[in-house]
Amino acid sequence: MTKIFAIKIYQIDLPLKEGRYSWADGKYVEVFDSTIVEIETESGVTGVGEVCPLGPFYLPAYGPGVRTGIAELAPHLLGEDASRILRINEVMDRALLGHPYVKSPIDMACWDILGKITGQSICNLLGGKDGESVDLYRAITQLPPEEMADNVRKHRADGYTKFQLKVGGDAQDDIARAFATRSALDHDEVLVADANTGWTITDARRVANALSELDIYIEQPCASYEHCVSIRNGTRLPFILDENIDCLEMLLRAHGDKAMDAINLKISKVGGLTKARQIRDLCVSLGIPMTVEDSWGGDVTTSAIAHLAHSTAKAMRFSSTDFNSYVTVSVAKNPPHRVNGTMSASDEPGLGIELDRKRLGEPVATFQQQ
Repeated sequence: MTKIFAIKIYQIDLPLKEGRYSWADGKYVEVFDSTIVEIETESGVTGVGEVCPLGPFYLPAYGPGVRTGIAELAPHLLGEDASRILRINEVMDRALLGHPYVKSPIDMACWDILGKITGQSICNLLGGKDGESVDLYRAITQLPPEEMADNVRKHRADGYTKFQLKVGGDAQDDIARAFATRSALDHDEVLVADANTGWTITDARRVANALSELDIYIEQPCASYEHCVSIRNGTRLPFILDENIDCLEMLLRAHGDKAMDAINLKISKVGGLTKARQIRDLCVSLGIPMTVEDSWGGDVTTSAIAHLAHSTAKAMRFSSTDFNSYVTVSVAKNPPHRVNGTMSASDEPGLGIELDRKRLGEPVATFQQQ
């Protein structure tokens, strides 16, 4: 039986190898607050999921809120069939309006269970591998221009050929950051200036105009969708939307407005693998390339990213990321690992990983049928 018998919540701190991750408006994180969910079925099959917000000031999501939300959802999910994933999503959406990031690790854990009981990897369940591996980008934390260029050079040695430059600060400084880092790259390597909503419309226009002859992408310059569209319409540079694309409806609106050339598809931002797959498949049909990723995470999140990305049509795969390589803590055995700037999804059933119980410790909360 795949009925849910127990839901366990674990909290784990994920310190950064580089010490600090900085982006727009002076925001930064040094230790990420990650939540891992383990669902146990009546037959003993278990599945795991993870969500790790980028601090409490990036998206409307934060670590303690994840655990509070799961405590609200758990009583509604006990006794439900974990393999009926659409039904699980319906139950969650009725029991708790909004809060997609809370639902994401539960949905992920149910996919893990479905893979285990069918003997298939999540990648196979999502369509099967396209290509041998997935190209990764490296996020370059916001620093003075030459330090960012040095970091690009360092990560090129690890095989990365795509780089996401964290800007969204002072416009003149960001222009200098873009020129310095572009000069550190070969002509066939990719650079994205990601403002993470940090520019005003006037600063965004200044930067876009100054970079008009540079080989660079502009990503999510402003918080307002309308301001982003205005900048998009005024530049020849390729344009990516991220934070604004938080559901299927926004994707359709943006496509209709010709608001972007590509999107960032974050699993927890849209509520889990189920809804991410819906958006992914529509993007493939509409010809919209994607960066397949999440807000942050460790081994579990990186595994889920690998499965979704590797099952995405290669032509529509702009890039992906290996968040577990940014942090000092590993909580699972056999997670994906970067090989020359790429990673691959596991062929083992489900996510293909096993939690390291010693590293994980005891759950902070357990909900089970009486």
